[in-house]
Amino acid sequence: MKVLKFGGTSVGSAASLQNVKKIVEACPGQVIVVVSALGGVTNQLLDMTNRALDQDSSYEAILEQVRQRHLDTIAQVVPEAMQQQCNAIVEQFIDGLTSFYSMLFINRDLPADYIGTLRDAIVAHGEIMSSAIVSCLIDGAEPHFAPNFIKTRTVDGEHALQAELTERLIAQELGSSTARCIVTQGFIAEDEHTGHKTNLGRGGSDYTAALVAAALKAESLEIWTDVDGFMTADPRTHHDATVIDTMTYEQAQAMCDAGAKVIYAPTLRPVARLHIPVWVKNTFNPGARGTLIH
Repeated sequence: MKVLKFGGTSVGSAASLQNVKKIVEACPGQVIVVVSALGGVTNQLLDMTNRALDQDSSYEAILEQVRQRHLDTIAQVVPEAMQQQCNAIVEQFIDGLTSFYSMLFINRDLPADYIGTLRDAIVAHGEIMSSAIVSCLIDGAEPHFAPNFIKTRTVDGEHALQAELTERLIAQELGSSTARCIVTQGFIAEDEHTGHKTNLGRGGSDYTAALVAAALKAESLEIWTDVDGFMTADPRTHHDATVIDTMTYEQAQAMCDAGAKVIYAPTLRPVARLHIPVWVKNTFNPGARGTLIH
């Protein structure tokens, strides 16, 4: 069994989603697919939150753009027989966003902690809608809701992973599935005590995938992104940069800690502990070897 994580750029267009479908369907054996929100949507959700808090009604036009983008994507990539179902899911969550934003727009004196809870609930919608599209895109995919098994608790006012509970719940829910392909969301989580939606921080989809891979002792973890792997230098400023074929966990972690944006820094720890190899590969160039971290 492999765990494949696809970032925002990987699910951000019809063409890239078709690549996701091909990559997943080419994998032998069971595959667990972890997806981010469509590229740029998380930023839009946060921007709309701020506009609504400022009593700026321009958030409504942006929300309509987000809605239409998801519906257009469904029309382009989801099989016709599944489009009505997928549209209904997206419309349901757009309605939820409309309610959240209206609440923020109308109520000027909401407590800060309540606003924080609403913000976390709002930002979760990006992953939920993108995972619905991917679940409907891949024939026979079995959808699962990540907050059922990714649990956090509040520590010093911040969301902190409840690691032992999360590991146990992943094994219970995903480990018992016999589906050839499982689709779930990265990034989003749930507070173990309150049930409020929380998250693992920006970039947390990589971390979700690593937690799933570790809990299920996966054959490998594949991080699919928009670069061919870890590079010897930033290719935007160093045109002679080349892909690093193989790295140790320690080398990759050092690059992440130094600011490399290829994968989210906490990702490697759960899989390194169990010696699960990690591949960083390019959704837009799937034939490239990528970087192996082991």
